[in-house]
Amino acid sequence: MSTTASPAPLTHQPLRGFILILLGTLFFAYNDSTNKLLLEDYDVPLVAAIRYIGHTLLMLALVAPFHGREMVRTTRTFWVVVRAVSLALGSLLVSLALQRMPVAETTAIVYLTPVLVVALSGPVLHEKVGLTAWIAAVVGFAGVLLIARPGGGLDPWGVVFVLGNVMLSVAYNLLSRVLARTERTMAMLFYSALAGAIGFGIFLPWTMYGAAPTSLQLFLFIGLGVSAWLGHYCFTQSYRYAPAGFIAPMSYMHLLWAGILGWLLFGHTPEPVALLGMLLVVAAGVISAIRPRRGERPAQLASEDGLTEKAG
Repeated sequence: MSTTASPAPLTHQPLRGFILILLGTLFFAYNDSTNKLLLEDYDVPLVAAIRYIGHTLLMLALVAPFHGREMVRTTRTFWVVVRAVSLALGSLLVSLALQRMPVAETTAIVYLTPVLVVALSGPVLHEKVGLTAWIAAVVGFAGVLLIARPGGGLDPWGVVFVLGNVMLSVAYNLLSRVLARTERTMAMLFYSALAGAIGFGIFLPWTMYGAAPTSLQLFLFIGLGVSAWLGHYCFTQSYRYAPAGFIAPMSYMHLLWAGILGWLLFGHTPEPVALLGMLLVVAAGVISAIRPRRGERPAQLASEDGLTEKAG
């Protein structure tokens, strides 16, 4: 369906944006940890299908009554669908990575995405990319090398899967930058959920086997859909209320939440070299976010740099 849809207006409410980004990253970290817990007993397509189907049903039950046709109305439908498919495929790859790697290390490598988005925003989006951005890209890449270094104990296939997720995340975020100017938040969220629900749902007949889930596992399955929806909603909305230079560094709270949950639930404690790599990735993201741009207002920054999310 293709018709004109106006996105929600941008406003300057930094405190509201700050609270939303903290909540969003917490929901993302919870989703990653829950995903890893369930993958110990169930196949990746099954867990992903339940997550996306739950996400879709929540939107149909709670959002559709208030937004109606606005939830499916788009201007550039083809690219909205491409963005949604990128997210679904990224979810598949990050789930495969989480089967093989700790949550904190996986999350740290995923957060190479914003740095690559900055580096590619020049040639792809024709935005000006200065020396500072390239320095950030090099620092972030060095951090990933320390985390995924040979002999570092990480599963090689896990690293391959998470790097594949990074590539899809870059595509997802570049499209988000473009589509944020014309598409509504709820429409982009709905199509992202629907693509995953259909894509993974078709595999349910071949993946629904094994022991019936316990009460705890049922709770975790429900939490997957809820946390995915709330995380993406909070993350997306945060950029509507505060400039990217303020919000983007806060997105690295995801690493802190992931480290805490990984330690509490799985007893994972990153090695000192890996911790140094994580700090370099965070530093790269902060440098990217606060690099000076002359002649641009906060609202413009939010419009151009907003919606930097992970595909997962």
